[in-house]
Amino acid sequence: MLQTLTESKPDVASLPRQHTLAGPASLEGRGLLLGEPVGVVIKPAPVNHGIEFVRVDLNPPVHIPAIAANVAERARRTTLRIGAATIETVEHCMSAFAGLRIDNAIVEINGPELPCGDGSAAPFVDPILQAGLVEQDAPRRIFRVTDPIIVEEGDAMLAAFPCQDDEFKLVFDLDYGAHSNRIKRQTQAFEFNNGNYVHDLARARTYSLREEAQALWDRGMCRHLTPRDVLVIGDEGPIDNAYRFENEPVRHKIVDLLGDLYLIGGEVYGRFMAHKSGHSLNRRMCLKILEQAQTQRRRDLVNRGRELDIRSILRIMPHRYPMLLVDRVVEIDGDRKATGIKNVTINEPFFEGHYPGTPIMPGVLLVEAMAQLGGLLMSRKLEHTGKIAVLLSLDKVKLRRPVTPGDQVILEAEAVQAKTKTGTLKCRAFVGGKLAAEAQIRFMMVDAELE
Repeated sequence: MLQTLTESKPDVASLPRQHTLAGPASLEGRGLLLGEPVGVVIKPAPVNHGIEFVRVDLNPPVHIPAIAANVAERARRTTLRIGAATIETVEHCMSAFAGLRIDNAIVEINGPELPCGDGSAAPFVDPILQAGLVEQDAPRRIFRVTDPIIVEEGDAMLAAFPCQDDEFKLVFDLDYGAHSNRIKRQTQAFEFNNGNYVHDLARARTYSLREEAQALWDRGMCRHLTPRDVLVIGDEGPIDNAYRFENEPVRHKIVDLLGDLYLIGGEVYGRFMAHKSGHSLNRRMCLKILEQAQTQRRRDLVNRGRELDIRSILRIMPHRYPMLLVDRVVEIDGDRKATGIKNVTINEPFFEGHYPGTPIMPGVLLVEAMAQLGGLLMSRKLEHTGKIAVLLSLDKVKLRRPVTPGDQVILEAEAVQAKTKTGTLKCRAFVGGKLAAEAQIRFMMVDAELE
């Protein structure tokens, strides 16, 4: 279910194995914010399936892969969404999967929000451990931070750096500033190789300041809870409650961060520094790591990929110089996706008349290059049918940055919809890892003899 195009590709034999549950794990309770009763069954899943949530209360059931692309913007929580179907507060469940290093699972839920329990990850960890874990015959998906990444929001910051030890290492600094008389500044380090998730983090509960809890109450949320159920912190510390750890708030922040980062689709190796980070920054970091991994994958394809060289392209495409704008195809995934290359040189004939003082590749030709790669992809589907793909329409065309002599343009074409007479592709062009252009291109299938 999860996309694997962004994962790193070291020696497969050296990677740890994937894991899933040995059997079903069940829990029930009421959601943190909505307070609706809900039941959950966590089931084993096959290799490379990833984590998937299923709203079984909807007809038909809605399947929502737990990936960053499906995260909806919500305050103070992480929500997954596909269409109108949502699942609220998934971070503690995802943290349990991350902490126990579970790669594949199907989470069936009969409501819109996961059970809150005591506000920690323990309500998910305990039944999973009771069900047991099994190793699977496939390497884990591993994502490596290859270059520094920093995301900021106000005075909050989350940074990631490469880690030569192939580990996940984190230091979280929690500083409430003006509220430090209630929550003292506190720091906690964690790494999987030396840390014990179950002992050190899983029981750390979600918390709120008294005025934050009151605001939620006034909005009609969390009305089924009292300070005895979750941590509400007043002037003298927890109200009608007590800390499980001296620095329980920062430990719970790590619980949330681990759960949010697991929406990348696998474990991340890197050194992380967090200062007052929350769900919004965590998601932005996920997207940045995925973007970095995709860029690295494109570079690897350029260096080693060679599905179609120029001679093979000439046998398929009707175009010739100077209108043939794809030099090499480095990857073709059936009739689903293709990646190609256009090397832009100063000798291109269009540079003689198009901004000759400041050579820029015409945007229309950049779109044409994407369309040609799309045509090559479509040719796989149309092989032996007596038909060819002809450009029908362009939509959502955006030119993001100029392409100049010396640039190597990496082209991508991905099938969106295929019908008997038409096909739609999502196409993109990258230069130096940055998006240069994108478009949605429709093709019409016509008889080759008519051309």
